[in-house]
Amino acid sequence: MTFDLLVRGGTAVLPTGPRPVDIAVAGGRIAAIEDPGVVRGDTAQRVADADGLLVLPGVIDVHTHTRIPSEEEPTRFFQDSVAAAFGGTTTFLSFNNPGTGISAEAQRTLRGGIDEWLARTAGESVIDYGLSAVITAQQDDPLGHLQHAIGRGVPTFKAFMVYEFGIDPARLAPMLGQVARAGGMLELHCEDRSSLDRGIAALVANGRTRPGDHAASRPTGVEADGTAQAVGWAVTENAPLYVVHLSCADALAPAAAAKKAGASVYVETCPHFLTQDASQYEASDEEAIRFVVSPPFRRVRDRDALWAGLADGTVDVVATDHVPDRLTVEKRYTGQPFTEISNGAPGIETLLTVVYSEGVATGRITLQRMSEILSATPARLFGMPDKGAIEIGRDADLVLFDPFARRTIRAEDLHHTSDYTPYEGMSVQGAVRAVLLRGEEVIRDGELVAGRGVGRYLERRLTAGT
Repeated sequence: MTFDLLVRGGTAVLPTGPRPVDIAVAGGRIAAIEDPGVVRGDTAQRVADADGLLVLPGVIDVHTHTRIPSEEEPTRFFQDSVAAAFGGTTTFLSFNNPGTGISAEAQRTLRGGIDEWLARTAGESVIDYGLSAVITAQQDDPLGHLQHAIGRGVPTFKAFMVYEFGIDPARLAPMLGQVARAGGMLELHCEDRSSLDRGIAALVANGRTRPGDHAASRPTGVEADGTAQAVGWAVTENAPLYVVHLSCADALAPAAAAKKAGASVYVETCPHFLTQDASQYEASDEEAIRFVVSPPFRRVRDRDALWAGLADGTVDVVATDHVPDRLTVEKRYTGQPFTEISNGAPGIETLLTVVYSEGVATGRITLQRMSEILSATPARLFGMPDKGAIEIGRDADLVLFDPFARRTIRAEDLHHTSDYTPYEGMSVQGAVRAVLLRGEEVIRDGELVAGRGVGRYLERRLTAGT
């Protein structure tokens, strides 16, 4: 048999664990996985030398708020896809929530938001991509549009328990079941609205409105109460629930209890919660504003609890919650109170290196576990059976990764459309050397070698029970 590509000499992280193998690719898919030397080099049109490198399945980032193209800024979606590729991500999912560029007219309906997003992102990405559609309180009959969404390959939806577009709990509880029965899964931003609003009002009344006061407005109890409510709804409705960006031990507890009892509850955390802590809010206003994210950074013991949850399987996925805000634009500080500061921080390019450096290199998690939380589990939960693992028949989305390289993260070296990184100055171990999408190079030796539009929109379907 003749192959299009042979990746040889590396240690591949397979579902069964790391092993030195050669990987042959044909027609964009993995065609053979053999012991070193079994597949002759002359049977492949191209040979990629992975000597001394890890060969990882492409990372799947299921939580991003990438901006869609506009006349004023036509390249933002493309450029953030480029940044993702440089970081070893070969597939990403984005939300179309208010603030990402969706028009006011399209936001009125679930169907309109999906159709506009798909039209405006077509041909823009350098890696594969998909949509998780946001359901808001302002939409007309969103549940009536579920079948249209699923028909367009959008089976995952996100709703918020807070913010002006958040949905009332009386609607959210049955919505979990209705989405599940339609063949979908609901992702929830879990915070208790009433306690959050009370806390914010108390701080404002006392004049505590600086950027660093943001963290005090969202204590762990707000997130824990919201998570416990959402878990209860999922159990009552017998529906899957995906908890986004969980940040603390208090919120992890109800999710862990439900998982132990057999509920289909899945937990996501983010790299910033695994590496940062609340001391960042003690910095100057101009510095603290960089870290205004919701939920906020927590205590060191919360960070340790999340790593433990990743190791034992209680936490299922790490995703970025990438928000490409700029300090000169969306996050420009003019003395405004924290209630008026755009929430979120960039991270689409640093996911793999941060998790490897702080997780695998420190011994907190194994290589195989990292592969599960960054690739295999996202692929399984979000309906991407061709992605997520180095297995025969799957897409040849591969990352050649140097596990010993050391570098310091600097915003000036990154490719995202933000103008800063929350990891500025962080020393990390591990670096991406090459990225393959369906067997074709996207990144080679620190250079982009693929064109805009190479990435495909993924029409996804969930399997029963996810």
